[in-house]
Formats: sequence, structure tokens, C-alpha cells
Amino acid sequence: MTEFDPHPPFQDYAHPGRLVSAPWLSARLGIKGLRVFEVDEDSLLYDIGHIPTATRINFHTELLDQDTRDVVNPAGFAALMREKGIKRDDTIVIYGDKSNWWAAFALWIFELYGHEDVRLLDGGRDSWMAEERDTSYMVPDFPESDYPEPPRNDAELRAFVTELIEQDPKRAIIDTRSAEEYNGEPTTHSASGDSQYGTTFRHGHIPGATHIKWDAATYANATFRPLKDLESTYGELRSASEVVLYSHLGAQGAHTWFVLKYLLGFDNVRNYDGAWAEWGNMVRMPIEKSAN
Repeated sequence: MTEFDPHPPFQDYAHPGRLVSAPWLSARLGIKGLRVFEVDEDSLLYDIGHIPTATRINFHTELLDQDTRDVVNPAGFAALMREKGIKRDDTIVIYGDKSNWWAAFALWIFELYGHEDVRLLDGGRDSWMAEERDTSYMVPDFPESDYPEPPRNDAELRAFVTELIEQDPKRAIIDTRSAEEYNGEPTTHSASGDSQYGTTFRHGHIPGATHIKWDAATYANATFRPLKDLESTYGELRSASEVVLYSHLGAQGAHTWFVLKYLLGFDNVRNYDGAWAEWGNMVRMPIEKSAN
């Protein structure tokens, strides 16, 4: 395991070891046992420059099962890790575009499979590029590893639609999408008002869900806000028996899941990765819209 980043702003968080800063990472690129992965919504960004030594993971083709719209199964995850040359005891640092949406989603999947040391680069690709730090076009090549096939821990980290159908007044459901999506308003110029992230037949939110947009946790440069700001935004959720996050496809929900679990130290928080893409397309599934 690679030593933790002692960056002072991180030390107020519940689990500061889950974050790394750009200076810390820049000084350690290439050391044994540290692997860096770029996970973008636009996977082509990797080709126009990436953090030196970083390997690309395509969230859509490599982290999701193409037949079931489930996350990759245990055999598939192990095969991916072997192909990328990852060892079970490697320290993994993940970053990406869109303020780390899909990087957080990838980290969540690593957590599902119990990889012990996986961290997020604060600010992600956005900040690294804005600070004009070193980039590379070289695609690193690592020898295949012997990564074992791990069990998947859905129960603690993942919520399913069957659990959410029955409302629980003690549970908090947080919609992390835009206010327009939450309210059921069109978000594109199309006649259907589909989200930019996919088609749903209906628009609105899960009954009883509260809206807290994912970017309430970050500054404009994609770095996380200090603990006091996060407590102000999310602190009232501590009284809930559990917190379930959702977005349109699961990425924004995973971003807020990371904030609650690792920066604020919530014990009972899960990501509903079926998300609005599932809920909004299901027959007879109740929805709510907010009055304008």
C-alpha cells in the first residue's frame, strides 16, 4: 500500500486516505504498486493527452455488462484487472472528466469487489489540465497479472429498484441530477425532453426523493469543498436510517456516494445505479413532479 497523501485540506474528512492531490500524485507517478486510471464519459479524451503512466478504462464497455446492463460480473472484473496488469494489493488512483463522475462510479465498482486501496484524484482531469501539469500520449503496457476472481458485495453498497418501491419514511432518497430533471422539465430541445444521458418515457423523480445536485459538493474547478460546507449541505441526512443516491445512469449518484461515505463518514449509504434510466421506463412505476 502506498503512503497516504498528507495534504492538509484532506485531513478534516472522515477518510482522508481516499483522496489524493495533484502534487502528491505528480511526485509519485511510476512508483511500484501505484496504478493510475483515467475513466471518462468521453473516452476519446485519453487520446489527446492523459496523466503520464495512466491507463484508460472505458466505463461503458469494460465496467458494464453489455447484455444485462449490470455491472461487470466477478469473472469479467478479474479478467479486466488481469488484462490491465493490476495486482490485488496495488494502490489504485482513479480520475476522469465531468468532475470525476465516472471516476467515482469506477471507484464504487472497485469497492463492490473489495479492492482494498482505491483513491480518487481530487479535481480529476479538469483540474490537472487546467493547472497545465504534465501529460502524455504514451499508452503504458503492463504484463498480465494473476488478479483473483473476487466476490461482489452488492448488499452494503448498492440499492435495487425492488427495495425502493416500498417507501420507508426513515430512509432518505437523494436525486443528484439537475433541478430540471428532478422537476420533470425538458432538459433538451427534443420534443420528448429526454435527458442528455438517455431516453426515458417519463420525467420527474422517485416519490419522496429530495433534490441535492451532485455539484453541491465541489468547486467550479471540480475539487471537493471543505468539510464545513459539506456538513452544511448534507448534515441533515445523518438522521436517516440510510441514504440512497441516484442520478440518470449512476455516475452522479456514485459521486455523491463517495462524498457521504468517505468525506463525511456516513455508515449506511448506497448507490441506486439502476437510476432514473430504469425507474422512468418501468410500467406502472409511480413518479412525482415538482410544481413550477
